[in-house]
Amino acid sequence: MATTNDTRNFPVVCVGGSAGGLDAYTRLLRNLPADMGVAIVIVNHLRTVATMLHEILPNFTSMPVELITERLDIQPNHVFIIPEKRDLHVLDGEFRLKPISKPHGWPDVITVFMRSLTEHWDGRLIAVIVSGFDGDGAAALSGIKDAGGVTIAQKPETAKQPDMPESAIESGYIDFILSPEDIAKKIIQIAKEEKQGH
Repeated sequence: MATTNDTRNFPVVCVGGSAGGLDAYTRLLRNLPADMGVAIVIVNHLRTVATMLHEILPNFTSMPVELITERLDIQPNHVFIIPEKRDLHVLDGEFRLKPISKPHGWPDVITVFMRSLTEHWDGRLIAVIVSGFDGDGAAALSGIKDAGGVTIAQKPETAKQPDMPESAIESGYIDFILSPEDIAKKIIQIAKEEKQGH
């Protein structure tokens, strides 16, 4: 179960989205190689609807796509999907699920997960905010930057629903504003730098 920290220092890419996110996820995954050595975690904030992403996204990537379960190991070269009605946390290199802390109004599952990453993950953090309503995730971006992470927002004109990327950009903590295809290129570049740096 628990292994040494050496195996826990690969980058984690948190991709946060909601309405219109599927378009962004597929465009992103299509352009990512399966052996970059990073874990991709898709935090899609759906409060009530069961997620189908773990059934749809394998069509767009050769990486294994898994719906997150309690205490699932975080592994590189995998795509992980948050289940509905849960807050997602990280502890000891594993995912932890809790009942959603904000059951009414706009959920803040992306913010919750990013904050947990900044506290409990040793590897490089890459926060990506894509298409969605509201501004989930924006509040956690300063923490990602403080932890030495990289923050990326989907270029609003390439998003089906630009509210979420626009909120992220307005926070003042976004490093890059890119299309999903260019976000993929940036993640590849960061992953290469990490491999060379270790």
